[in-house]
Amino acid sequence: MKQELVHVIAGNIFAITDAQGDIEPDPQLPVGLFAYDTRFLSHWVLRIDGERTNALSRDDLTYFETRFFLVPGTASHYIDADVSIIRHRSVHDCFHENITVLNHSSQPAEYTVRLEMASDFTDIVEVGQVRQRAVEVAADPARQQLVLRYQRERFIRETTVCSTVPADVDEQGMTFRIRIPPEGRWETDLHVTVTMGGEEGRDLRADLQSHQHALRTGMDEDLSRWLDRAPQLVAERAGLEELYQGSLADLAALRYQPFSYRERVPIGGLPWAMGLFGRDSIITCLQTMAFTPELAPSTLRMLALVQGGQLDDWLEEEPGKILAHLRYGETGAFRERTSALYYGAADTTPLFVVLLDEYERWSGDADLVRELRHPARMALDWIDEYGDLTGDGYVRYQRRNERYGAVNQSWKNSPDAIVDAHGRQPAFPRATCELQGYAYDAKRRGARLAREFWGDLAYADRLEREAAALKERFNRDFWLPHRGYYALALDPYGEPVDALASNMGHLLWSGIVADDRAEAVAEHLVGPRLFSGWGVRTFATGQRTYNPVGAHLGAVWPSDNAVIAAGLRRYSLGAQAARIAAGVFDMTLTLGGEVPEVIAGYERSLTTYPVQLATSCRPQAWSSGSLLMLLATVLGLRPTGDNLLVDPAVPEGFGRLELLDIPGRWGHSDAYARDRSTERRHRLR
Repeated sequence: MKQELVHVIAGNIFAITDAQGDIEPDPQLPVGLFAYDTRFLSHWVLRIDGERTNALSRDDLTYFETRFFLVPGTASHYIDADVSIIRHRSVHDCFHENITVLNHSSQPAEYTVRLEMASDFTDIVEVGQVRQRAVEVAADPARQQLVLRYQRERFIRETTVCSTVPADVDEQGMTFRIRIPPEGRWETDLHVTVTMGGEEGRDLRADLQSHQHALRTGMDEDLSRWLDRAPQLVAERAGLEELYQGSLADLAALRYQPFSYRERVPIGGLPWAMGLFGRDSIITCLQTMAFTPELAPSTLRMLALVQGGQLDDWLEEEPGKILAHLRYGETGAFRERTSALYYGAADTTPLFVVLLDEYERWSGDADLVRELRHPARMALDWIDEYGDLTGDGYVRYQRRNERYGAVNQSWKNSPDAIVDAHGRQPAFPRATCELQGYAYDAKRRGARLAREFWGDLAYADRLEREAAALKERFNRDFWLPHRGYYALALDPYGEPVDALASNMGHLLWSGIVADDRAEAVAEHLVGPRLFSGWGVRTFATGQRTYNPVGAHLGAVWPSDNAVIAAGLRRYSLGAQAARIAAGVFDMTLTLGGEVPEVIAGYERSLTTYPVQLATSCRPQAWSSGSLLMLLATVLGLRPTGDNLLVDPAVPEGFGRLELLDIPGRWGHSDAYARDRSTERRHRLR
């Protein structure tokens, strides 16, 4: 088994190392110091007298700061070691490391401390296939710094490492020849800055320690403000409050400021999605509306800023279309894979309108709705003008970038995700069921915005008529009466793709399901073929391509389950929603409070432990956000005019729940709930 990897993160800047704090390239994982999709350090190895170090322990202070406690040499040297090392690492707008060497003997000691340094400036999407780059290396002993630089035309990336104490600086790193008195210590601060666009180098030694202290203090204060602004959870169930605080801290870590933009937006997650991903950011904002509503306006404005305005096959851009992702790496800059801006997603555009309306319902921010009127109307127009590829009234997708475009352009975006019960893949363009639910919801919400804020009653009436027609048509064409559930998709000829999948829960969330069919859908969602005990599988057992370790063919995603549970509550199916919420909370608590991106779909009774997939990453914004959405769902939180409605359906065993100071247009409000078993105990008393 590979040893544990350790990360520190601050928005888009992150470092992933081994358990000792060293960095050496891994062909499977993005190990190194990364910022804006480029690896700025690919080699960062500490040696004491020529020996690598081994870890005694580690103290993870916050998401952006950790300490490694080390000794040189092999495990046999641990006992009565005369020397130990502390590496105190943090990441802010730069990478900082304090190295302290402790002499535990009664005699003075001399050591050679060597830190090897290098960068390959790899684009994160190329980690598995690293190309050779001509990296310029400049050792500057006078300034005690090493500069690594890569340039390709106007694309410039530079790493500068500076030490606060004298060192022998060469092109491979820095060497410190030190003498430590008995029971004494020696230390240095190493400061690594990353530069994009060819800014002039500068002497980093000036006020380095005070600058670092100010940055760390600012990060601490920012995290404290973030946690203080969020509602306070008081929970009777053990571990739930810690789980809640951990999810909030993850969300704080996963905020970054895109270039030329003043506000921070949520990014996808570590390690592969450390940038703006339209779907992830929108879903995260929807999940966290009752907790961190400030994420929504910055996300909406940013997505409106980069909204599609032309037809471009390589970018898969269309007028009104909302971004799939934004990249800053070299391959995007030179269009070698997908471009820096890529629009290959069919769900982000209707979800943009859903988020705008939902934010106003919670916040009462009518000014933002008026400000984003044009982008919202462009998004609504896209649904019919560009989303309907066959003219049958359904949103479909088919990639136009045949070389690098996403094959499936919904949240289940792996190439083999959309298949029928026998494993056959439908032809393109594909109309997956949840896309129709999103389009229906967007039209309904767009009608409300048009009527109440844009002063366009005719447009509102038209959207409502279109939504009603879509709902009627959808319930006719997608419903499989002999199966009692909705088809996963329609092929271009209108034939249903008959797989039983979790997408149906998204239909409940959007409200497109006919009222008399909701219970049948719910029975499937919490039935043995889809529900594993930890959560709803993406793909039901008993179908040919079902695979419990297939990301979209049988695995369980907390983010998927949060949407499903919210959909069940929309149709007053509280018991089923509580069952799903209980499974996801049990999964996370069993894993020690870390919210996984995805786990295997094995039956809970078989494994008794949630099995994480090799591709599962953490932290992920919509995974951490899913726990907040599930809390809001079991409490039944819903804005109704200028009031907050609380309608609990708390899982058994949770006891009493209190969520205090919930922000919204009402100011701040509290929610109280207890599970039925607690209510029965109180009645017996």
